[in-house]
Amino acid sequence: MDWPTAAGARVMALFFSANKQRSRVELHEFYNTLADYIDLQRDFDLWRRTAKRFCFCQYPFLLSIGARMRIMEVEAQRQMQQLADTAMYNTLRGYQPTVPYLVLRVRREFLIEDSLNQLAQLRRDFKKKLRIEFVGEMGIDAGGLTKEWFLLLVRDLFSPDYGMFTCDEDSGMIWFNPASFESSDQYYLVGVIIGLAIYNSTILDIRLPLACYKKLMGAPVGLSDLAKFRPTLVDGFAHGLRQLLEYKGDDVEDVFGLDFVAQYEAFGEIQLRPLVPDGENKPVTRKNRREYVDRYVSFLLNTSMNDQFVAFKRGFDEVCDGATIKLFRPEEIELVVRGSADSLQLIELRAVTVYDGFYPDERIIQDFWDIFMAADPAMQRRILFFITGSDRVPATGMSNMVFKITCIGEDCERFPQSHTCFNQLCLYRYRTRNKLYDKLITAVMESEGFGLK
Repeated sequence: MDWPTAAGARVMALFFSANKQRSRVELHEFYNTLADYIDLQRDFDLWRRTAKRFCFCQYPFLLSIGARMRIMEVEAQRQMQQLADTAMYNTLRGYQPTVPYLVLRVRREFLIEDSLNQLAQLRRDFKKKLRIEFVGEMGIDAGGLTKEWFLLLVRDLFSPDYGMFTCDEDSGMIWFNPASFESSDQYYLVGVIIGLAIYNSTILDIRLPLACYKKLMGAPVGLSDLAKFRPTLVDGFAHGLRQLLEYKGDDVEDVFGLDFVAQYEAFGEIQLRPLVPDGENKPVTRKNRREYVDRYVSFLLNTSMNDQFVAFKRGFDEVCDGATIKLFRPEEIELVVRGSADSLQLIELRAVTVYDGFYPDERIIQDFWDIFMAADPAMQRRILFFITGSDRVPATGMSNMVFKITCIGEDCERFPQSHTCFNQLCLYRYRTRNKLYDKLITAVMESEGFGLK
């Protein structure tokens, strides 16, 4: 690599480091798309072997998220192939046969229990390609059953009714329930699931805040992170803390009447937790008020759910412990896991759509896209969610999605169906545009959960 490129990368590293302090420039502004055309795998291998020679992976902020995802996918496929080759070699040599895939055989009615038990026994196989078998059902997993397994597990594990996570009504974000009765094994399973989703290139509709991904990557979290997923709490909390910190008098103890005790709600009741040993008897004074604020924020983001998060991180790290994950910042890991909230680029999606039983220029297909594109942004996302199980855009854009529209019969009064595990919309050949609109929107609005069929 020529020295001007290396020197330029070092200069950009200084700008990037400075930007991390204030975040005035979006991460994607640092991406250099020309770097996407280098031999990414060779560059990654060089980076892993030595730190003496220049390579772009030394400066991952210059690589687009798509480029880094390609590195991750190629590396994952390489590890999967190595494990499959080893399994085949052992079989040919007469050793005890090993399965080249991570195969989970689960019962739908005991999905969480079966998944947890089998994953606990198959930790050595996490880097193998995932295959799902639903007990008592026919079908070979070509990717659809795996996606369905992810969708069903996410729906159950992250439901507030299940008790592992709480949901903030204002932000819609979920967070670890500090009062959960579930064992650490359950949180370990959630961490494994997110790791497997990344490893198997599957988007999950998990509304964990950025703070979670920052903690996973070892980045510090603070009050500004809390504000993003607990806005109402932080508005009142921050106002009180600001008053406490800005108060000019020496009688802080008498005016505010605070002790080193945190309050949180669990099952409809207010619970108290000391922030320091014997915190109930340690008043907040002018001298120690900064310590009180720091400990309170740390309690909400760290201490209160430490046991749950440690188990969660252990599960995540058992899958995503390789060098490729270090190429990403927390914001980008969130994007890889959940997809982007950017506006839907339906023209891109239409260009990659595959049709079964329809022609692309058929009237009903034209009508469908007209309806989809004319809908307001909220309805567009609901339609996308109905078909794919997610209302978000893949990190690399809609042009990289798999999307299929299938004809399942002639005009009738039945509603459209969706197979979210295949990103597939199943339509009848409705006679009029108005009928298509009514049937489609009704199906979208009345679908429950993930709309799985």
